Amino acid sequence: MDKRFFDLNIQRVLEHWTVSEALREIIANALDEQALTSTAEPEIFEDDQGRWHVRDYGRGLRYEHFTQNEDSEKLAKPNLVIGKFGVGLKDAMATFDRHGVTVEIRSCHSQITFESVAKHGFEDVLTLHAVVDDPTDAEMSGTEFAFSGLSRQDVDTAKGFFLKYSDDVELEQTRYGSVLQREGTSARIYVNGLRVAEEPNFLFAYNITSLTKALRSALNRERSNVGRQAYSDRVKSILLACSSPGVADVLAADLGRFAAGHNHDETTWLDVAVHACRVLNASEKVVFVTTDQLHFSAGLLARARGDGYRVVVVTDTVAQKLPKLEDTEGSPLRDLSEYREEWNRSFEYDFVAIENLTDGERAVFALATPILELLRAEAKRVREVLVSRTMRIGALDNEAVGVWEPETRRIIIKRDQLERAERFLGTLLHEVAHAFSGAPDVDEEFERALTLLLGKTAVQAARDS
Repeated sequence: MDKRFFDLNIQRVLEHWTVSEALREIIANALDEQALTSTAEPEIFEDDQGRWHVRDYGRGLRYEHFTQNEDSEKLAKPNLVIGKFGVGLKDAMATFDRHGVTVEIRSCHSQITFESVAKHGFEDVLTLHAVVDDPTDAEMSGTEFAFSGLSRQDVDTAKGFFLKYSDDVELEQTRYGSVLQREGTSARIYVNGLRVAEEPNFLFAYNITSLTKALRSALNRERSNVGRQAYSDRVKSILLACSSPGVADVLAADLGRFAAGHNHDETTWLDVAVHACRVLNASEKVVFVTTDQLHFSAGLLARARGDGYRVVVVTDTVAQKLPKLEDTEGSPLRDLSEYREEWNRSFEYDFVAIENLTDGERAVFALATPILELLRAEAKRVREVLVSRTMRIGALDNEAVGVWEPETRRIIIKRDQLERAERFLGTLLHEVAHAFSGAPDVDEEFERALTLLLGKTAVQAARDS
């Protein structure tokens, strides 16, 4: 067969493309061919003459591939391959020619080189042509590109566009793509293994394998610098599909940096932050708190830590969502209120027998009888008064000093209230008031004022009697 000259007819040249970006297209095509044909992994190597080679083991490149604007086979399988534009191959050849890199392509179909030749019918116009010749090996499998004029740096930079050749470690895979461990100063965004963007304030890197319509449209000829708007929904979908505590734990730790303004962009997405809490709650013993609760509920949190719980700080906005939600196993999310209720449900009193009280404590406790006799109607509901060393946690995360139990009709008072008569009798009358009225406790200031008032009145009444 005589040599034939095929005009590449490149109308728009990507002048800003580098040699590495052109080589990226060749490597992408090789990886796509491997994916489409399930053949051996492509090879990238340097020969003894210093020429670099990219070799796949697919069906072999034909000169007709230079006629395609879009590859219908690749368009039919967007979640499997990297490329979709046949023009990427032509753009690459034009870039190599502009930078003085010579290219030779071998397959079982033909051998192709490139030359600037006069356009047919216009001898004064030179354009880049593919020079098509007979194959040197008709039994050859796949396609091999050989380049003269490439440096190792060019090749390393080109390989850096691909997840396959990167150091990114996969943390979790979902049906939408993978969460990757971030490396370096920015997080890489890959689409089917090809880097399309970098995010300096992302917590993770991502490989998107399930493409949305918007993302497919955004993957232009250059396949780089794709805007966040095109892929942010898919990144969220990946994170919301994650179920491993490893990813959730990193997100939760980042949430804790929110108050200082050091968190990453993913944890500003409310649905992602809440999902991380749901995964963590199902996988380990955690209590979610706000920064204010961390300060004002230190006592209760110390108890939680002592019970083996890890305290996780979340934003106020996230905290507001948690009481209405369940974790991924169907259990309530454990915020501070839920922990308090869990603790109270599991609580058992440490009762102290009257004979084991000190003489001073017994003297104070003895005042209960005349006081209850003075309050005949109210006292009828009270079957007995008991003393306990420990009490349930109250509304403001301190141990209660007294409890009225309507189901058992008993009042339980914390032992330390017996240190002073005023405190004991104030607490006793307070609980009698609950027994009589059925009213719940209110805020702590009201409780304190009522205790002081009733305490002084009760002591005087007891003494007068």
